[in-house]
Amino acid sequence: MYIDSHCHINFPELHERMDAVLSAMEDHKVSHALCVSVTLDKFPDILALANHKQHIFASVGVHPDYENITEPTVEELVNLSRHEKVVAIGETGLDYFRLKGDLTWQRERFRTHIQAAVAANLPLIIHTRQAPEDTIRIMKEEQANKAKGVMHCFTESYEMAKQAMDLGFFISFSGIITFKNAEDLRATVKKIPLENMLIETDSPYLAPVPNRGKMNEPSNVIYVAEKIAEIKNISVEEVAEATTYNFSQLFTKCHLS
Repeated sequence: MYIDSHCHINFPELHERMDAVLSAMEDHKVSHALCVSVTLDKFPDILALANHKQHIFASVGVHPDYENITEPTVEELVNLSRHEKVVAIGETGLDYFRLKGDLTWQRERFRTHIQAAVAANLPLIIHTRQAPEDTIRIMKEEQANKAKGVMHCFTESYEMAKQAMDLGFFISFSGIITFKNAEDLRATVKKIPLENMLIETDSPYLAPVPNRGKMNEPSNVIYVAEKIAEIKNISVEEVAEATTYNFSQLFTKCHLS
C-alpha cells in the first residue's frame, strides 16, 4: 500500500478525468492521497472532493507563489481547518526561485500559516525553494516544531533536511529523484533515514521516469518508492510500509481504512 502525501488532483487537467485517476490509484495499490490547497478560493473544491471520496484528504492554505491575492488570516485558516477531512495547513513556505524582489509579504504569509498550524494543532506542508536560511529561521522563530509537518517535494541540501528533521519535520520526495540530473538529491535520499521520509507526486507536475514529460497523477508515486528502494538497497515493500506508517503518524486526523 502506498500513499501520495501531496497532489493537486483538483486541478482541471486531473479533475476532468477523476474516474480514471482514482481507478489507476487502485490498480497501483495507492490507497490514499492528500490533495493540497494552493489558494483559498479553490479550497471548497478540494473539500468537496475529500468529502465525496473517503480515501482523499485535504489541506488548507495559500501557496507562496501566489502574489496580489487577499492574505489569509490565522483565524480564517484555523476555522477552515476544523472540517473533518482537513488534515494539514499549507502548502506554505518560501520560494526565492520563482519570485524576486521584496518578498516580505511571502515571509509574513509563511508566519501566518505556522501560527495557524500551532493554534489548530495540525501539521504544516512546507514548500521551500532556494530559501533555506530564511525558511529554517522563520520555522524556529514561529516554533513550527510545535506543529511539526513535512518539507514537501524536497530538493535542497542534506544540511537543511537535517535542520528540518530536528524540528520534527518529515522529508518528502517526488519524481524528481528519478530524473537523470538529480544525483545530488539522490545522495540526500541515501542519507535520510526511512523513518523520516514521505513520498509524493506533486501531480499534475513532475511525472517520474518512466513517465517523465507526461501528466503526473497519484498512481505514479510507486516509481518514487521504487527509486528510494533502489538508492537504499532495500525492498520497495519496506519503503511502502514505512512511508505509509509515517504518513499516519504525521497526519493524525486521517483515518486510513
